[in-house]
Amino acid sequence: MVWVLEGESLIAVPSDNNVKPATVFSVPCTDPDISNEKGSPVYLGVKEDLCLFCAEIEGRPTLQLKKESLMKLYKEKKAQKSFLFLRGIEGSTSTFQSVACPGWFIATSLQAGQPVILTNDRGRTYNTNFYFSSLQPELWLADSGTENL
Repeated sequence: MVWVLEGESLIAVPSDNNVKPATVFSVPCTDPDISNEKGSPVYLGVKEDLCLFCAEIEGRPTLQLKKESLMKLYKEKKAQKSFLFLRGIEGSTSTFQSVACPGWFIATSLQAGQPVILTNDRGRTYNTNFYFSSLQPELWLADSGTENL
């Protein structure tokens, strides 16, 4: 599956020739106080001013898209933790753990057409491993259950 942007939501759909995957941009966090023990701290965005963001709604971490400049986040001296994810490498795939909500990972359902979410249930109900391929200067994300784009 690949991610597509529908309005201001990311949806996971099967990859085919008629689907244009969302371009996901990644920039590193430059705050030296952020530990990279569990992965490389990165900000993720789709479009120039729409970034992935972790918010707690009714006590549950929720993945949202929020209007914010990816380059503004990059230039911040202090990490903006709600926008920050730790990119872990597992073989040829990547995981993205929320810094604001440790233990919660970006995930997709095994069913097509569902939104991209956060889960703390790795590898059971949701896919949390993604192919993250550089397409100079753009990056694409695809579920590890599909071929590398």
